[in-house]
Amino acid sequence: MRNVMALSILIVALLATGCGAGPGTEALGTLERDRIILKATANEILLQQPIPEGTAVTAGVLLAQLDDRRQQVSVAKARAEVAAAAAQLEELRNGARPEDIARASAEVAGASAALTEAEASYTRAQQLLAQKLAAQAAVDSALAARDSQEAHWHATREELLRLTNGTRKEQLDRAEAVLLAAQAQLELELHNLSELSIVATRDAYLDSLPWNVGERVTQGSTIAVLLANTKPYARVYIPEPYRASLRIGDTRQITIDGIDQMFRGHLRWIAKDPSFTPYYGLNATDRARLVYLAEFDIDDAAQLPTGVPAQVQLGND
Repeated sequence: MRNVMALSILIVALLATGCGAGPGTEALGTLERDRIILKATANEILLQQPIPEGTAVTAGVLLAQLDDRRQQVSVAKARAEVAAAAAQLEELRNGARPEDIARASAEVAGASAALTEAEASYTRAQQLLAQKLAAQAAVDSALAARDSQEAHWHATREELLRLTNGTRKEQLDRAEAVLLAAQAQLELELHNLSELSIVATRDAYLDSLPWNVGERVTQGSTIAVLLANTKPYARVYIPEPYRASLRIGDTRQITIDGIDQMFRGHLRWIAKDPSFTPYYGLNATDRARLVYLAEFDIDDAAQLPTGVPAQVQLGND
């Protein structure tokens, strides 16, 4: 395997340098387009691939559909939580119902009457004790009963005040926060649901569909590969002697195999480091065989196919 890799590197270097000892005047490579890789966001079964490979597609077109039943359940649960939070907030805003207030008022009246009776019983028990007609235990029991009824009367009054005064601002704020959190969770679940439908993110050429319908895809795996529906660029290897003279934006002549027309290209990117062996590992003679990967945008080349050989003329334009 190492011998094969070494031979491949040697062939590329010879092509880039014109197969002689000195550097060539052309940078060799191929026409390429930007690749858009769409990946799976969940481990689900692939249900549909409605568009075959090799088709030109527009942005938003469905390319693959993953099983979304599990996510539909999550969305339904999130919707229910939003409804519950909204109902709770509405209840707090509306306050108590008239029937609840009337019932609380009746409970206050009953507690007040019971307290009056308990106080009278306590007073009678004290009088009987003074006349030595009752034991101290009877007085203590009457006092406890009175205190219990008084506590119950206070509790019923507080409940009535709570219903009539309305909901506190802090309770409303908390209920609103719960509703906002539930709505945000619903939005997230809906987004996760939409991502199970793999759609084209731009106008492009559907280059590859690596999975087959019926397979369970793994999260993060590639579902579809698109080639941008724009003009191609030349990806070429620049011989080392020409690297220092090239700047981003430089214009060079480009020829395409099988096409007589000469094209103009603009350097949009060039690698900082050489391919294969680093320059500091070679002597001055061998360094001339190094190559740097570069990309040239091509004018008026929208109809050119992807993958065909291209050559960039490295002499000054």
